[in-house]
Amino acid sequence: MTNIPETGRTPRVQIRLVVIQVLVVSLLLTLGGRLWYLQIRNGDEYAKEASGNHVQQVVQPAVRGSILDARGVPLADNETRLVVSASRTDLMKMRDDGKGVLTKLAAVLGVKPKVVIDKVRLCDSKTPQPCWNGSPYQPIPITDEATPKQALQIRERSEDFPGITAEPTAVRRYTAPGEANTAQVLGYLSPVTDNEIAKAKDTASPYLRSDQVGRSGLEREYDKELRGKAGVTRYEVDNLGRVIGQAKSDKTEPGANVVTSIDARVQRVAEYELNEALKQARKEFDKNTNENYKADSGAVVIMESKTGRVVAMASNPSYDPNAWVGGISGKDYANLTGKTSNYPLLNRAIQGQAAPGSIFKVIPTTAAVNAGYPFDGRYDCSSSYSVGNQVFKNYESKGYGPISLGQALEVSCDTVFYRLSHDEWKKDGGIKPKKDPADWFYKTAHQFGLGKETGIDLPNEVTGRIPDRQWKQSFWKANKDAWCKTGKRDGDYVQKLSYENCLEGNLLRAGDSVNYAIGQGDTLVTPIQMATIYSAISNGGTLYNPTLGKAVVSPDGKTVKEIAPKSHGKLPMTKKTRDEIDGALAGVATRGTAAWRFGGWPQDKIPMHAKTGTAEVYGKQTTSWFATYTEEYTIVMTIAQGGTGSGASGPAVRKMYDALYGVSQDGKIDAQKALLPNPQKGLPKIQGDGSIDAPKIEPYDPKQDEPADQQQLAGPAGTPALGRRD
Repeated sequence: MTNIPETGRTPRVQIRLVVIQVLVVSLLLTLGGRLWYLQIRNGDEYAKEASGNHVQQVVQPAVRGSILDARGVPLADNETRLVVSASRTDLMKMRDDGKGVLTKLAAVLGVKPKVVIDKVRLCDSKTPQPCWNGSPYQPIPITDEATPKQALQIRERSEDFPGITAEPTAVRRYTAPGEANTAQVLGYLSPVTDNEIAKAKDTASPYLRSDQVGRSGLEREYDKELRGKAGVTRYEVDNLGRVIGQAKSDKTEPGANVVTSIDARVQRVAEYELNEALKQARKEFDKNTNENYKADSGAVVIMESKTGRVVAMASNPSYDPNAWVGGISGKDYANLTGKTSNYPLLNRAIQGQAAPGSIFKVIPTTAAVNAGYPFDGRYDCSSSYSVGNQVFKNYESKGYGPISLGQALEVSCDTVFYRLSHDEWKKDGGIKPKKDPADWFYKTAHQFGLGKETGIDLPNEVTGRIPDRQWKQSFWKANKDAWCKTGKRDGDYVQKLSYENCLEGNLLRAGDSVNYAIGQGDTLVTPIQMATIYSAISNGGTLYNPTLGKAVVSPDGKTVKEIAPKSHGKLPMTKKTRDEIDGALAGVATRGTAAWRFGGWPQDKIPMHAKTGTAEVYGKQTTSWFATYTEEYTIVMTIAQGGTGSGASGPAVRKMYDALYGVSQDGKIDAQKALLPNPQKGLPKIQGDGSIDAPKIEPYDPKQDEPADQQQLAGPAGTPALGRRD
């Protein structure tokens, strides 16, 4: 082998080395530039994308807590159902927006394709129910009533149903124990919205997209306690979606249970008797309108007199809250919210406003005493009372001569209160009031708690209205332009009224005060307000905030947060005045306007107190009111367009008391039949595993026979009837 001189290959080697070096340097510069671009210039953006792509979370919804009655009977709990859901995000990635998949799903479920397709639509102002009002990124439930066979078909043919799941899920259930519906008290659930998620993002209790939230009733009021905390497991995945590790896991925390003061047995009685009273009222003829009473709605409240706890609260018309579970149908939604529905979602016990009629008279009675009129003084109960050219008549134009304020309550004499209110109006300066008028009749109503919320633990309570001078002024400012536009001096009644209101609608006139004194005119109250007032008279004068929640109990029963009764004031009366009014209301039940409904009642053992009311409403039939109390319970009932107080509401209220105390029609007390002779004490026991040994609820067996002395107007023997009204 010949030797090649080393000097002959050096230049070529050097050239190659230079080329290689240049290539290496170029590659390093390119790599460095790329790294600078990725890490410095666009580092935040790519880091964010990498985080989103490589961490996925799986949400395990928390089991919502139960709502229990005072004895531990579930009013709302959960049951496991097979829920079929659709991922709208996955469906929208398909060429046909998932219509083909949803059509196949409809065939499996045995429904029309449109039913399924409509359920995944997003709700807006133009889209009718059914539609989805929750987050578009959350699985949308199609049905919660899938059979095991249907669920198996979907899961075994997953390639035919992309974006569709069929899983056992805890679903809300409204149990209606013993047929106690309790709908407006409980409320209902619906999916959380994006707006709610955003608002709660930085709070102590943020929402997840899988959450269902309370929309009304106790479900809304105690939503935070009931909802619990969903479990979230975060997984690390590669860019192909394969799990490479678990990043973090938060345990699921079940929701707490809310124990209420509702007694399901009493609730059923209240609902049943209210409905029966409405049906009976529709059979009665109204001679003023020459047609039967419409009796289109009503409400009743049963309250513990000494605590303000609500034992039963019924509103009619009602609805089945289970209609909302799993998404409401278009038909059901229309039935609940349409113009012809009569709005069953409305809780008329706290949201129904009406003139109170004569049950209001305990307030002007108190006002008169506070203004200096003696309770036992003599006041003329004439058949009518004139203010200028206007004549205000007593009910049925009946007069009783000089009587006391107590007797005026017993026979519900309007003209006594007309005179007192008119006298006070004149003392205050009449149509040109003094600088600081006493306004006893209006001030006292505010002191009784009217014109504002009672503080009940339910959402959307309304305030009612006391038409005092301040309200007259603000109402006139709001309506003056419309009155002046439509009013005519020589027009029909409405046009004349508009003309007068245009000129001086801001003035508190004599007719306003006279009408106000008997709970008429522009006065508005709610049943819960009047129940609060009458329970305060019963307990000695304490105005309690009505409450339904009794305690919040942890799922294992170990942590109990009791909800104590709270007071928002005292009645503006002395003990002497309270006792005098209390005696007069006992007289109403024994010899006054309510005596014919309490014939045979064991007054010596269970003293009964009552006040009847029949409120006139312009353009409608009269509103029936009945307010009553014993030492233990207060019951207030109202029926819109139902007739007189004792006539329409009286029989139902009597039967509620019969059920509470176990009183038979002959006045005997049967302790075995008494549902709740004394308020429920203590709390139900929740076991460590969350179970409750709740008693069974037997169906209510109403007494069909009427009292033997149903048609008698007198009370117990030896107590002559002063007359009947309302």
